[in-house]
Amino acid sequence: MEKFVRQYNEAVFDTDRALAIQVVHDALAEGVTPEQVVFGIVVPALEGMIPRLRGAQGVSLAQHFMASQIAAEVTDEMMSRFSSPPNIVGRMVIGTSSGDFHGLGKRIVSGCLKAQMIDVVDLGLNVDPVHFVEEVLARNASIIGISSMMMHTATGDNGCRKVRRILQERGLEKRIRIIVGGAPYRYDNQLYRTVGADAWAETALEAGAVVKHLLREVHS
Repeated sequence: MEKFVRQYNEAVFDTDRALAIQVVHDALAEGVTPEQVVFGIVVPALEGMIPRLRGAQGVSLAQHFMASQIAAEVTDEMMSRFSSPPNIVGRMVIGTSSGDFHGLGKRIVSGCLKAQMIDVVDLGLNVDPVHFVEEVLARNASIIGISSMMMHTATGDNGCRKVRRILQERGLEKRIRIIVGGAPYRYDNQLYRTVGADAWAETALEAGAVVKHLLREVHS
């Protein structure tokens, strides 16, 4: 098992998707279970990147993106092979705020969340506030994720602020939480409060822990 962990980590760090997938298939061929692949190889690899994001030997955007995409791809394949249905910890919808067409960050976050057994419904780009609320209800989800890469889309009246107002008007605040992310929130760690969100995540790799915390709040 340890050799597969090492080989997978090296492949991901080198952004070598083909090699990472091959390592996973080699592990299966030698008796590693699909569950062990996800929880013993993929998730630890994602978690191991967090110190590198903050340390002197930082992880590049390409490495970050590839790690999340590989994680999502492997997780989807392994879940179909689980001996019993996977225990999904919760469901959320995610999209970019109205007027924002920058989708890379959202795609990275989605990949990381899927690997942590969070069911993510991607609503795409330039999502209207009403659509966020309608979809979170239609999907029986508990979390709305809003990605904004520009200050005016993060703080504008047609972004998270309006989503919050709609939740208030419909009496949904106790059963639905909002998490935000993107460049503007890294410049101001309290901006998420200003726009009416419940939480924010600095990186896609940390988003899983934040979302799980919000899910526990909703279902407690």
